[in-house]
Amino acid sequence: MRLARALAAHEARVWAGLGLWLARRRDGVGDGVRALPYARAQASTMYAFLFVCVVETVGMSFFTAAYPVLHWVVLALDVYTVLLVLGFHAGSVVRPHTAGPEGLRIRQGATLDLRIPAALIGAVRRDLHFPGNTTPDGTLEVTVAAQTSVTVELTGPVTVTRLFRRPREVRTVRFHADEPHAAVEAVRGLMAAEPAR
Repeated sequence: MRLARALAAHEARVWAGLGLWLARRRDGVGDGVRALPYARAQASTMYAFLFVCVVETVGMSFFTAAYPVLHWVVLALDVYTVLLVLGFHAGSVVRPHTAGPEGLRIRQGATLDLRIPAALIGAVRRDLHFPGNTTPDGTLEVTVAAQTSVTVELTGPVTVTRLFRRPREVRTVRFHADEPHAAVEAVRGLMAAEPAR
């Protein structure tokens, strides 16, 4: 039951992301909050995959035209798949990483939303990294196009919860940003503002 609820919540976030994308709005980006986009590196791959799905939809429509029931079932599944792929990419566009008064927020479409209080950020650096098959203990790697570009070291653990995975504590977060230097600058701004707060 818990898995079914998690899948339903995830799918709802995918469709909500598609709605935000069509409305040209971004989630969690308001006054005093700086967006740190990360979707650009995956855009070409996602659009290529979307193109393949559309071609498959058209092809299957021709092959199943002689069987009306099968035709409509396959067409519905294909259109659903096309919208789902578009929703996955849209989720990454409308849910960027953010830096603001509440701290650093690391996201990955509809699958991850990690909030890190500014007080827990110990160090940040530009760090191009291509993770392998194993992730070091205590490290979260949020890859885009099989890479990360910013590393954040924490002074204390934060708990990460991801779809189909058990919650775990991490002290190092590696993530990708389209503009890694701007992301590092934004995080350093949070660190500088924290003592005054």
